Amino acid sequence: MTGQVPAITLRQMRYLLALEETQHFREAAEACGISQPSLSVQIKTLEEALDLVLVERGRGPVRLTLAGREVARRARDILDATQGIFDLSVMLKSGLGGTIRLGTSATLGPYLMPHVVGELHRSHPDLRLYIREAAPRDLLRELGDGMHDLILTQLPVSGSALTVARLFREPLSVALPADHPLSTRDGLEASDLTGQTILSLSPSYTLHDQITAVCAETGAEISRDYEGTSLDALRQMVAMNMGLTFLPALYVESEIAGRAQDVVVRPYRGRRFSRSIGLVWRSATGAASGYERLAEVIRETAGRFPQLVIEG
Repeated sequence: MTGQVPAITLRQMRYLLALEETQHFREAAEACGISQPSLSVQIKTLEEALDLVLVERGRGPVRLTLAGREVARRARDILDATQGIFDLSVMLKSGLGGTIRLGTSATLGPYLMPHVVGELHRSHPDLRLYIREAAPRDLLRELGDGMHDLILTQLPVSGSALTVARLFREPLSVALPADHPLSTRDGLEASDLTGQTILSLSPSYTLHDQITAVCAETGAEISRDYEGTSLDALRQMVAMNMGLTFLPALYVESEIAGRAQDVVVRPYRGRRFSRSIGLVWRSATGAASGYERLAEVIRETAGRFPQLVIEG
């Protein structure tokens, strides 16, 4: 009837293609691992379902009719697509494949993900990674809303419906103008920050809370008038002698290390000062094994940077 899909099966399509290839019912049946009468019945059932004659029956080699050749051509496409679905299923259960939507902080993604993407392209060519940047507090909400499959962010995060894979700890160092009196030191102690103006990102970044805590401990004064909108903005304000700031190791490696700069970076020895980075996804997802594999790739990539402490 018009509008109804005929009751045909993938098995019948495979039998038709075997018949087209061998041009012999017995050989096609042997190739498919069934008896010749069973194959003949399935081909006849397919013809009845389509109300078409697909096979020229007679003496000599078996040939498909015009309709049979057209059906076989489309059947081959369908079987290829079906195999692709099974292949994708295997990849998603045992590795990485398909399209993954990754949310990441602007203070982290641009300085880590180019290295990770290069490795993923080599090791998982079938993976497509769509990366979107947002503030950490927005990332968590957007993950819950389904905008992201998983997020790369600073820890800790809370939520009983979330799974966290810890990746690494990233040290934070003090950035100061090249002509600052403290720039001659090999490292800075807590007492060196007393009375200093410290620049920070806005409270929408987790890093802001860490810097605020250090200021409270050391007697430094956090600037409320000038909050950076990015790590680059913080660096530029430091260069203009508006204060000092803390910058994460991957940013320093990417944008400052080994270059002539009006900003210098010194280790902070007042206490171990670092941020913990992890991958976070909804626990109900069916792709946890793939995400765990992605976490492994990120850890392996992060291991190339001696400043980072690998976790997980």
